[in-house]
Amino acid sequence: MIKVAIVGASGYTGVELARLLHAHPEVEIACVTSRQNVGEELAALFPSLHGAITQVCDDVDVDLVCAKADFIFTALPHRTAMAVVPAFLHAGKRVVDLSADYRLREVSVYEQWYQAHTSPELLAEAVYGLPEIYRDKIAPARLVANPGCYPTSVALALKPLLVEGLVDVSTLVVDAKSGTSGAGRAAKVASLFCEVNEGFKPYGVAGHRHTPEIEQTLGDVAGAAIRLTFTPHLLPVNRGILSTCYAQFTAALSVADLRAIYRNHYEQEFFVRLLPEGVWPNIANVRGSNFCDLNLTLDPRTGKVIVAAAIDNLVKGAAGQAVQNMNLMHGFEERLGLAQLPLFP
Repeated sequence: MIKVAIVGASGYTGVELARLLHAHPEVEIACVTSRQNVGEELAALFPSLHGAITQVCDDVDVDLVCAKADFIFTALPHRTAMAVVPAFLHAGKRVVDLSADYRLREVSVYEQWYQAHTSPELLAEAVYGLPEIYRDKIAPARLVANPGCYPTSVALALKPLLVEGLVDVSTLVVDAKSGTSGAGRAAKVASLFCEVNEGFKPYGVAGHRHTPEIEQTLGDVAGAAIRLTFTPHLLPVNRGILSTCYAQFTAALSVADLRAIYRNHYEQEFFVRLLPEGVWPNIANVRGSNFCDLNLTLDPRTGKVIVAAAIDNLVKGAAGQAVQNMNLMHGFEERLGLAQLPLFP
């Protein structure tokens, strides 16, 4: 049994961590923090936790958190995380950070897309926490940078194509959609019900901050630098990521051959589900779960391969993947606490 802290528990990712960790047989939630809600019960902020989670929110005090917990999840905004993560590591704690602060290896790239970095010395040490690609590096790590939701879906969709060298990497295009919870819980005009309901729009066009993260991971897989076109869109739903990926196919293979390659890559991956031919991923079919659903086809008219991936942005795209990483870091069975089926309808 390990004692864990959720630092930044008052956001959507924080409550999702609390939900998942409460059901984990090897975990005790020993500390939750929220600067805005010090002294309030977490269940008062999120009545869905009533009767199960009794912790009162502490301030983000490094010494207090370290005294209470053995393992730290930092579910803080970008830049805020880097203010406390080094102190947790210095205290001998292991950390899964759910912000973007340690995902990019090059400080110049991080500062181009975010802001000045105050602990760049940790970038080389941080392990990118996508188990289906970096599992062996995650297990011994003391700092894991939990991936973003869009990058998770795109990397899982495209990994087999890039590993096998089946596409022209200069032709990669990703058209992705997210539910509104991806924007966080803070009040923003663009996230208000009347602004989102019955609407559907792109955002971050030709400049979304997940672009360099996607390119870094795909470049690792491909063994070459990647530049792609990535356009996200906002869906009027609570949860879900649907990423549809396109590339020029360069192999003389059939759809059946391609499906066999995907099966070979993912048959040992519990959380990646290759759907039957003709059954396309739907965010409704992964809601509340740590699964990534995939399917693919070839367009004979254009010679392009099309791969679609669906995940729950708050689970496989955030809190669930963080728990998956914790399991690896502590030698637990990887799917412990995460094997529940999706909610439907």
